[in-house]
Amino acid sequence: MTSRTVTLLDVARAAGVSKSTASDALQGSGRVARATRDRVRAVAEELGYRPNSAARRLRRSSTGAIGLHLPQTATRLDYYMNLAFGAVARAQEEGLDVVLLAPASTAGAVAGPGGTSGPVASRVDGLLVIDPEVDDSAVPGLLDAGVPVVTGERYLGPTATPTGAVICDNAASLTALLDHVTERGARRPAVLAPAGTSAWATALRATAASWGQERRVDVALRTVPFAATPGEAEQTTLALLRADPAVDAVICAPDGAAPGVLRAAATLGRTVGSASGRTVGTPSGRTVGETSTPRTGTPRRTVGETGAHPRTRTPLLVASCVDGTATRSAEPPVTAVDLRPAAYGRACAELLCDILAGRTPPDTVRRHAWALETRASTVGPA
Repeated sequence: MTSRTVTLLDVARAAGVSKSTASDALQGSGRVARATRDRVRAVAEELGYRPNSAARRLRRSSTGAIGLHLPQTATRLDYYMNLAFGAVARAQEEGLDVVLLAPASTAGAVAGPGGTSGPVASRVDGLLVIDPEVDDSAVPGLLDAGVPVVTGERYLGPTATPTGAVICDNAASLTALLDHVTERGARRPAVLAPAGTSAWATALRATAASWGQERRVDVALRTVPFAATPGEAEQTTLALLRADPAVDAVICAPDGAAPGVLRAAATLGRTVGSASGRTVGTPSGRTVGETSTPRTGTPRRTVGETGAHPRTRTPLLVASCVDGTATRSAEPPVTAVDLRPAAYGRACAELLCDILAGRTPPDTVRRHAWALETRASTVGPA
């Protein structure tokens, strides 16, 4: 059927179903068995069927698009870019476009009287609001825009609740990191926790405090910007380790900031990794911390600053609350929590699509899994 445009009727006939069933299967609406839906979609793919999006939107009184609102710092962080790609990929499978909402355009211009007539509500069928912060002035209007809203993480503010949410157990992920570094010998861990009023930032600060209280371990808690740069993480870590040399593990929360912790450790001559590493002195009085090259395991010398006798310095374990290119490519590679951002964005878009299509009721909350990736920064060379 390559000589003409493939129609919905062609798909229905090839799949052995009625035209209405084929339509419901492709749109994800109606009561269609999973096996039938999968068969219809497979046939449509094989025939090269492309739906008439304009006609479908007219029939459904739909805009054919969903909006995506990210934190203002999103453009600097790999995490949110990967999340956005995942959301776009899932929305396209549903025949929906994704409109990225710039912070300046959403603040104060989202909802009209009664929350139903604002410009955003007229342009999209639903909204994805990722990591909503209480002090983000755009969020209340988005939640009251008159269309279904799915948040990535819970919204802790007092305004209207979202239609659905996809959440991670952020307390559990930081607990896993703290447990891991203490199992590797850390006795005085520190957490560079993010500032801000998002559920993620709030959970990490609270967990760092509660974990220490429950285990009677003194956790050094420092607050850094939500999207702290490696330079900001480096300066905070330098101040921390100079003031409290007993700190033997640093967990850095912000995406991409962990290399700054590694630079601080090198400056102070602290070996990064397991306690099997050692620190030696040079004739000039400078200290040299040893790390390992990933290919040969041969010690690589890193010159640090002068100070107390180098043999008294404790190895430093380094970990991150967010995995990404910066942690994987660091030297040494950094142990981190893989939040699977592309899959997370996909899960948020899927919940919104399910709500819009009537496959899932409002007020649905789904959970997203994370994984702890242990690397040389806490376990030493292989």
